[in-house]
Amino acid sequence: MAWLVTGGAGYIGSHIVRAFLAEGIDVVVIDDLSSGHAEFVPESVPFVHGDLLDGPLLARTFAEYPITGVVHVAGFKYAGVSVQRPLHTYEQNVTAMATLLAAMQDAGVSRMVFSSSAAVYGTPTTSLVTEETPKNPESPYGETKLIGEWLLRDQAVAAGLGYTALRYFNVVGSGARELRDTSPHNLFPIIFDALLDGRTPRINGNDYATPDGTCVRDYIHVADLAVSHVAAARLLDAGTAIEPVYNLGSGDGVSVGEIMATVARVTGIDFTPDIGPRRAGDPDRIVTSGALAARDLDWKMRHSLEEMVRSAWESRQAASVS
Repeated sequence: MAWLVTGGAGYIGSHIVRAFLAEGIDVVVIDDLSSGHAEFVPESVPFVHGDLLDGPLLARTFAEYPITGVVHVAGFKYAGVSVQRPLHTYEQNVTAMATLLAAMQDAGVSRMVFSSSAAVYGTPTTSLVTEETPKNPESPYGETKLIGEWLLRDQAVAAGLGYTALRYFNVVGSGARELRDTSPHNLFPIIFDALLDGRTPRINGNDYATPDGTCVRDYIHVADLAVSHVAAARLLDAGTAIEPVYNLGSGDGVSVGEIMATVARVTGIDFTPDIGPRRAGDPDRIVTSGALAARDLDWKMRHSLEEMVRSAWESRQAASVS
C-alpha cells in the first residue's frame, strides 16, 4: 500500500516523500517538473512524469500502483504572478484538482491530505490567525486554495472522501543537503542569490509597528511540516476523526530584520540590508497558532531560526558546487 504525492519532485513535496519513507510508508510521485526536479525523487520511489490535467494518465497510475491515499502538493504557487496569470492559476489549482479527485473516486481512493495556504486569509485583521479567522483571499492563488478546500468538503459529502487541508505560512530550511528551495519568489532564495551575486538584500519597509520596524511573519521548517503530513495520513488510514483544516505555524513569528541578521551570522557575509519602500497591503504582523495541529498532527517547531537558515544555506551551497 502506498500514498501518492503530487508535486513530489518539488521543494516541499520531496521532503514529504522523505518523511513517509522514514516511517516505512511506500510512496509514488507524480510531477510535471514545471518547478520540481527529478533528482529530488529517490531512485527507489516510482516516478510518474505527467500533468494532473491528464485524466487517463491518472487512471493508469491508480491502476498500476496500490495507492490508498493522496498528498496533494502540486499546484501553481506564486501568489503575485497569479494576479497576471489567473486563468493558468485556476487551471493548475482547480481544474487539475477536480480531475485528480475524479480519478481518485473512479479508483476507489478515498483519502487526501491537501497542501493549502495561509493565502486563504488575505490580510487578517488580527495579529494571531486561527483556523476560524475569516477567509478573504487577495490573489487568484489564495482563491484557488480556498476553492480546493471547498472541493474537498463537497466531495466528502458526495463520495465519503476522508481529508484534511494543511494551511502553510512561510516554509523555509532544508531537511537534506540535496533538497533546496529553488523558487525565485521566496525570501530565503532571494537573499542567498543576492549575496552570492554580490548584491545587498533589501527589506521592504522598516517603519512597521513591530519591535525592529520590519514585518513579522511565521516561518516554519520544511522538515517539521513534512512530519505533520505523515501524521495526518496515518489518522486518515486509521479512520480516526480529523479536523478539516489545520494551521501550521509557530505562534510567535520572526521579523525580516531578524532573518537578515541571522543570515549574516550564519553565512559569515557581513551586510547591512538596503531599505526599500513598503509594499502595498503588507500588514505589520501575521502569525498563526498551531495549537490544533499540535494536538492532532505531532506538530511542533523542532528547529530554531538559526537552524532554518543554516540548513537552507548549506543546501544552497551544495547546489553551487554540484
